[in-house]
Amino acid sequence: MKHSIRVPLTVLCLAAAAFAANAAPLAADAKPQLAAKAKAAKEAPDRPAKRYTIEQFMATTTVAGASFSADEKRILFRSNANGVFNLYSVSVDGGEPVALTNSTTESHTAIGYFPHDDRVLFTRDHGGDELDHLFVRELDGTERDLTPGDKLKADFLAWARDGQSFYVTSNERDPRYFDLYRYDAKTYARTLVYRNENGLAVADISGDGRWIALERVQTQADTDVLLHDTQTGQTTHITPHKGVAAYAAASFDPESKTLLMRSNDGSEFSRLIAYDLASGQTREVEKADWDIEYSLFSQDGRYRVTGVNVDATLTPRIVRTADGQPVALPPLPGGEVRGVVFSRTSARMAFFLNGDRSPSNLYVYDFGTRKLRQLTRTLSKDIDPEDLVEGRIVRFKSFDGMTIPSVFYLPKEASPTHKVPAVLFVHGGPGGQTMRGYSSLMQYLANHGYAVLGINNRGSAGYGKSFHTADDGKHGREPLWDCVEAKTFLAATGVIDPERIGIMGGSYGGYMTLAALAFRPEAFKVGIDIFGVSNWLRTLESIPPYWESARQALYQEVGDPVKDKDFLIATSPLFHAKEIRKPLLVIQGKNDPRVIQVESDEIVEAVKKNGVPVEYLVFDDEGHGFKKKRNQIEANRRMLEFLDRYLKP
Repeated sequence: MKHSIRVPLTVLCLAAAAFAANAAPLAADAKPQLAAKAKAAKEAPDRPAKRYTIEQFMATTTVAGASFSADEKRILFRSNANGVFNLYSVSVDGGEPVALTNSTTESHTAIGYFPHDDRVLFTRDHGGDELDHLFVRELDGTERDLTPGDKLKADFLAWARDGQSFYVTSNERDPRYFDLYRYDAKTYARTLVYRNENGLAVADISGDGRWIALERVQTQADTDVLLHDTQTGQTTHITPHKGVAAYAAASFDPESKTLLMRSNDGSEFSRLIAYDLASGQTREVEKADWDIEYSLFSQDGRYRVTGVNVDATLTPRIVRTADGQPVALPPLPGGEVRGVVFSRTSARMAFFLNGDRSPSNLYVYDFGTRKLRQLTRTLSKDIDPEDLVEGRIVRFKSFDGMTIPSVFYLPKEASPTHKVPAVLFVHGGPGGQTMRGYSSLMQYLANHGYAVLGINNRGSAGYGKSFHTADDGKHGREPLWDCVEAKTFLAATGVIDPERIGIMGGSYGGYMTLAALAFRPEAFKVGIDIFGVSNWLRTLESIPPYWESARQALYQEVGDPVKDKDFLIATSPLFHAKEIRKPLLVIQGKNDPRVIQVESDEIVEAVKKNGVPVEYLVFDDEGHGFKKKRNQIEANRRMLEFLDRYLKP
């Protein structure tokens, strides 16, 4: 009974910058199609897109994290309707959502209702410091911290099958490692279940509490699953393999007989395999021509849902476990189905629907009546979706012939006679992926006349093992050269002004922005660095202690600060800041534990010495990603003003 889907390790990744939704991919050479589109638009133009302010865009509400109440009549989720993420409950019959928390300062993440009553579990950190604690909202509305203490990080793992207890991970004993505790659902008394002495990641626990799935990370591309038996205390390595292969625990079945795992052993893409807990035998369950990202059972085991990452769109497959037959989804208005969850008896299914021009909305489907109901309407009432643009998948050949997939947002007014400026957007990571879907920032930029190319440079996830590892030990070089080559693709569309192209990104994407300005200073006209790494030596030495299990993998990916010191100096923009000659905007969260503020402070100070225009914005109440609407509004407004200042005629 896991509450969430686990994703591959991307330690510096800015999750909020991911994109996702449905569309047919373009051919590798997209120029003829894009040029034809521009020509058609000139001959028979759509009505001009209305310009919207950032306040209008941010009046859109973000919702996520659905789960059913014990009586299956309500759904818990989180929403930033009041400007900060809080917990809400809505009836499956519709109506106005009811706020269960009313914070104006700290964001809440919904875990779920208790299995037998209306108490609620949720997590919360402080100002974006990522030191989450687990809380319970009692029936009278009071809150209780179940993981009190300073400088610890805790998270919910799973409910026991009988609903009488639940499991929590915490690094309070040793800041480097997460131990596993069982909490009594009535008294909250806890018991240590697994003491983590070896830096393994606790992935899941079986519903009967006997088996714990653990993960060991050698490198980003080479991982293993181990199985711990709480009855005997024995831990067994169950994924021995030769060469480089990734294994990850997906979920236990409700009967605690099988562990599902994802693996790309012997192939480019991850498939789903089942490990029999009694015999130790494995069998293939499901595969695709793309990566399987997750697979989860409904609580009663009637259904299993699997997510496949199909060319930057996460596509769910739902099957009946009794016969393996697919479950047909009801007709939907289009977009990507996300966050599928089932009620306790599998009578109902909830999910979010997200599209390029439509932010996530919560839906509920009744299997008995076959009725589908939309429970939220999140797009700003001021915005006509016809004024927004669809993202499309494009591909181009890089400097060495490698094909680079990307997500392209083209303003409605773009044409051969009205060429527009463009921004290259680099995702977080290393090893993240730009996906399709609604983004207020991307739509805001496109609405104001900027094309946006969300590049999946080599090293990005989702395109096979070889592509994913193609950046190892090469950061600041080949992946950066992919970004530079993207300019050739943009110019070839015939609707982009090649003299007005900037680069931007968050986290690892911020590093790539600084690297572009420092190592290829002629390539881009401006750069926007959102909490990006400027000094790899310092970042690698200052990572949070609870990243210990992934430390060596990160060193292998980027470089060891002792063994590879010279290489890290050569690829850290701070040591080459004198080469930066183009305008730079830097945005940083003061409480960021991943890329600490001094990374931004020092690059700003160094670039200013060049006499280059530098703007710097720091949010005192944010971390690695900006969660508060007022800060998002200010950051996005400053980005557009900066781009207009240097990229508009």
